Amino acid sequence: MNQYSDTEIAGKVLDGELALYEILIRRNNPFLYKIGRSYGCSHEDTQDLMQDTFIDAYLNLSKFENRSSFKTWIIRIMINNCYKKRNKSSYKNEVSTQINEKAIPMFSDNSHTDTNKVIMAKELDFVIENALVQIPLEYRMVFSLRKIAELNVAETAQSLSISENNVKVRFNRAKIMLRKQIERSYTEADLYEFNLIYCDAMVLNVINRIKKIQNADKRNRK
Repeated sequence: MNQYSDTEIAGKVLDGELALYEILIRRNNPFLYKIGRSYGCSHEDTQDLMQDTFIDAYLNLSKFENRSSFKTWIIRIMINNCYKKRNKSSYKNEVSTQINEKAIPMFSDNSHTDTNKVIMAKELDFVIENALVQIPLEYRMVFSLRKIAELNVAETAQSLSISENNVKVRFNRAKIMLRKQIERSYTEADLYEFNLIYCDAMVLNVINRIKKIQNADKRNRK
């Protein structure tokens, strides 16, 4: 099924092949995770928001009109959910200041010792707290979508409901703001990686929630 596009798989899911929704979840897990973390949400909150986003996408799958890519569409749902979460009174003053121990980024350089990984994780914690969190949200989100989620200018503009020129301006300013703190030691992709050990759990939780919704609908129709 990996040869099929997201749009083709979405169509098959709409036709009743729920099991195929797993493919869409796995394909988009890393991007949604990076969005949530870049928005300032904790690891746990981000996972909750991801589940909500996958459920929202499934329930509204018939409204996906293929005007944009599925990836852009579901990222926009995630951004909306992050926005609503951020604006809840209990969340307004919350700042993500800790990195879950299990969410330490996966470094590709195998030469790092365990000790060095611990040190680098602490340094990364410091970088996130003192660089990304301090950058204005409008710049942080453009940087995240362009460099971390790998959306192009048009997709980023559509996701954030801003002009393409605005995307370019914010992106350039964000890079200037981040360069000294981040690019000295890390690549942007190192910042927020959705570890593969969480992927299976995300698939299981989302599919189980969808099945519960389907069963409830069936009972209500009786």
